[in-house]
Amino acid sequence: MDFIDIDKIIAKAERDGADFVDIRYQEYRYEHLLVENKVLKTYSSSINRGIGIRVLVNGYQGFASTTNLSWNGIVEAIDKAISLAKAFKGMGVKIDFEEVKTARDKIIAPYKKDPFDVDPDTKSKLLLELNEEAFNIENVKSATTSMGLQFDRRVYASNNGSYIDVTVRLVGISHQSIAKANGRMERVMDSRSRVAGYEFIEEYDWDKMVHEISDLAVKASKASTPPAGSYTVIVAPEVVGLLLHEAFGHASEGDAVDAGASVLAGKLGEEVASKYVTIIDEGIVDGGYYHPYDDEGVKKQKTIVVEKGVLKNYLTSRHIAKRLELKPTGNGRAQDYTHLPLVRQTNYYMMPGDYSFEELLEDVDKGLYVTGKGATGGEVNPGTGTFTFSVGVSWIIEKGELKEVVRGVTLSGMILETLKQVDAVGKDLEMRTSVFGGCGKHGQMVRVGFGGPHVRVRKIVVGGR
Repeated sequence: MDFIDIDKIIAKAERDGADFVDIRYQEYRYEHLLVENKVLKTYSSSINRGIGIRVLVNGYQGFASTTNLSWNGIVEAIDKAISLAKAFKGMGVKIDFEEVKTARDKIIAPYKKDPFDVDPDTKSKLLLELNEEAFNIENVKSATTSMGLQFDRRVYASNNGSYIDVTVRLVGISHQSIAKANGRMERVMDSRSRVAGYEFIEEYDWDKMVHEISDLAVKASKASTPPAGSYTVIVAPEVVGLLLHEAFGHASEGDAVDAGASVLAGKLGEEVASKYVTIIDEGIVDGGYYHPYDDEGVKKQKTIVVEKGVLKNYLTSRHIAKRLELKPTGNGRAQDYTHLPLVRQTNYYMMPGDYSFEELLEDVDKGLYVTGKGATGGEVNPGTGTFTFSVGVSWIIEKGELKEVVRGVTLSGMILETLKQVDAVGKDLEMRTSVFGGCGKHGQMVRVGFGGPHVRVRKIVVGGR
């Protein structure tokens, strides 16, 4: 970044008529390894570097990006951004940003061993060994094991004097086993990722994870499907996080509220969940993604979205905060330097409560314990709050005890009604992120974290046979 003269870029944009200028420089590197059925199928590596320049000219926004980091290349991007902003005059919609404090900071997310310094043979050998471990369980017919390694450095600067430099490394391993029994095949997958260096890969018990996934796949292939109906359900943390992120989190994003496309629009100060539910969006949480500042230079702190059942806040970017007359919450995020920031979640989770897992179980006469291992996705509508999720392998609960394994379980309902049915929240808290994917919105993908404790929902519709 030292070879890019930030002050010179800002000065030129201002001379050309920009009232506001911000610059986002990014260096991104990603490695992906894939082993399928004991064969290394993929080892890919990509490196990308570029700069995005956003301007406001008389209230109209222009944006351009480039990978040509010579002065001539940058000048071309500035000229294009200015030209686009001027072209909107009289035709486009004016943009205004809520004021924020000037920030100057440099942060490197904690790590011990740079994953890109590790020999490729070492990574390949580990992944091959893990994949082979999956076949030590009888009836496993296919196995896929992946490793992902990410380096992401982002520098933000603006003509209000802000300069923020954040570097994040993210690593992880994913595994899927497919088992066959009684003529039926079932797949189970799981993964673990962490903002860390290669030390996480070296220290985590991947053999145990692979063995448990294969064992569960075999059990699922032999399992039946539960009868459809309304059940008391204990929801595992990864499903709580997914459900909150998809069905509630997107509805709490201020741009959806502003557009009238959120079930939460106009509900600030109202009860939207039971008193046991408190929902947080936070930039830095153990186990989640590392997001100390957003892509507009706003420091991301803890945002209380729901407090004891009452809706307290929407998530905002600087522009949406201005439109909604709220404070910026540090949720203006862009996939990379080629995209403009949108309102996005960071680490979205439910706060833990007071119950142990055993206490959650003991009050359930007939119900289900649902997990995310083997989940295949679902559908949500933030405008109405409806959701349908196919969850992973689950367990029947009878008289406070876990009984047989079941498969093919779906959860569906209205998210506000479901959250009002929460009658107990566990004292544990598990957060997850992923180096293999993230959250998609308007064609952009960003890394996120989500999670929560075990949660008991007194009544929810379960699909089965």
